[in-house]
Amino acid sequence: DFKPYLMRSYDKGKTWVSITGNLPERGTVYCVRQDHVDANLLFIGTEFGAFYTNDGGKKWFKLAGLPTIAIYDLDIQKRENDLVAASFGRGFYVLDNYAPLRDLSKTNLEKKAHLFSVKDALLYVQASPLGDSGIGSQGASLYTAENPTFGAIFSIYMKETSKTLKKIRQEKEAKLEKDKQAVPYPSLEEMHLEENDEEAKLILIIKESSGKEIKRIEAKPAEGIQRIAWNLKSQSTNPIKVNGYNDGFLVTAGDYSVEVLLLKSGVTETIIEKTNFKVKSLNNHALPAKSNDELLSMRKEVAELNRTISGMNRLFSETEEKMELMQEAVAKYPNVDLSILKDLRTIDLNLDKAGIILNGDQTLAEKEIEFVPSINARLGMVEYQVYESSTNPTKTQKDNLQIVREEYKEFKSIFDVNLANLKLIEDKLEQLSIPYIKGKSDWKRD
Repeated sequence: DFKPYLMRSYDKGKTWVSITGNLPERGTVYCVRQDHVDANLLFIGTEFGAFYTNDGGKKWFKLAGLPTIAIYDLDIQKRENDLVAASFGRGFYVLDNYAPLRDLSKTNLEKKAHLFSVKDALLYVQASPLGDSGIGSQGASLYTAENPTFGAIFSIYMKETSKTLKKIRQEKEAKLEKDKQAVPYPSLEEMHLEENDEEAKLILIIKESSGKEIKRIEAKPAEGIQRIAWNLKSQSTNPIKVNGYNDGFLVTAGDYSVEVLLLKSGVTETIIEKTNFKVKSLNNHALPAKSNDELLSMRKEVAELNRTISGMNRLFSETEEKMELMQEAVAKYPNVDLSILKDLRTIDLNLDKAGIILNGDQTLAEKEIEFVPSINARLGMVEYQVYESSTNPTKTQKDNLQIVREEYKEFKSIFDVNLANLKLIEDKLEQLSIPYIKGKSDWKRD
């Protein structure tokens, strides 16, 4: 007899009723655990996986993500609301924070989207004892289980997701094939529409308690429940890249909020209104900051300097490339005044001087001779030191930032003059029929 048997008593054992509900007919029940908050939320381990019910056993659902194996034991870690499962094959599984299952009411499931209560996020600096996350460089023979995801975890339910035009067409074609009917070939117009169609995106907007927006997170919407993590970092001020790394500094402990928007074809719709949550410090710091305001002020100052100087790095590199192309054009293209090369050479030498202030003396670096730290070296060191720091800024860090500000003024005065001179030469070349040079924004004004 492999039928599941599960009984419940409401009168201290005098009478019993079956709560097997819709459990599979074959699948012995080995263990049962009751939630410590909601008495109707039950978990069972069976011969073919684990199941849960939030209505006292009337309807059961299989826990996804768990292999179809015999679960012989279950336990609940009450502080973290974690469900722990042990299998017949000595496997060990942990479902982190199952608290959203308590809110799986019919009302919430009928909504277009719902954000379950957000657990307080613990703020700390993650350790890398092996040189990197996980097993580092130790090789596959060293096994370690993944830690719970760091940061604030948002459990989002979506009743349904919008489909792309291609997906809709494929579903129609599949139905026609199943019904043994002719499948029409898409028209050219339909193919163009499919090519230009965009997949929907979720945009999570994180704000401080003051209402200031500090981070946006993109995610792909999924039908059912999905979890999206925010790693408690602000937005990077580095130059914009498509799908680039965009994490800034760690935030400080405090009150935050999240709002969820659905983006489709350039149109946004708020599907989850502002929801508040907390970020709490783990309080394991060796040298905790005496004032979060001072640490925040330092991070904001470093972030703004990084925005300015990293953008200038990109502009400086593009200017050098543009000048090299102009030198090539003047030297090789017919009917161009070769005396312009002398002007370009002067600008080139001046930019080299500015480059030493910005990036350091590369001639000395190649010969392994010490040289004065550059703007980028000083700012990069301070940025690295305060990136995940939870202590007060040091005097050395403040002094380095002051030097960066002063040297940037010197660099900027040299760069601006030579950029203006380069523009004058560009205007001269505009009068000639030379080919396109990269960086020219007003190509062929006529």
